[in-house]
Amino acid sequence: MKHLASISQRTALVAASAMLLCLATGCSSTGSFNGQTTGTDVSLNQKNYRVIKPGAIGKSYGFRLLGIIPFANPTYATAKAHLYKSTGEPLTGRAIALANQTEDRSSIYLILFSVPKVTVTADVIEFTDQPKAE
Repeated sequence: MKHLASISQRTALVAASAMLLCLATGCSSTGSFNGQTTGTDVSLNQKNYRVIKPGAIGKSYGFRLLGIIPFANPTYATAKAHLYKSTGEPLTGRAIALANQTEDRSSIYLILFSVPKVTVTADVIEFTDQPKAE
């Protein structure tokens, strides 16, 4: 009987150690939410553009159990797609650019889970033909 109690104590100790190890070494991912960028030199001090939607906002949400176990991560691409959709008009085939773009990351922490969020805000502009010099 004493031998059985010793085995139970060892099993409980191993299980508690494994649980503590799992909690102490949780999963984490870090990365840049900067999407693909291309450089160009365009002057916005002329009347060669029009503002389609100032202050357009796109958001992407994720979900983490206990604040550390990710089930879904927010993505920059989803937030940017929602930003373009928020303009309310089709943008395919048009010379569109984002000006004054900002990216914010935040999380709401509750008792059993957290909700990370990526927010992209920008002015959506469309380039028009250059005014002809007279």
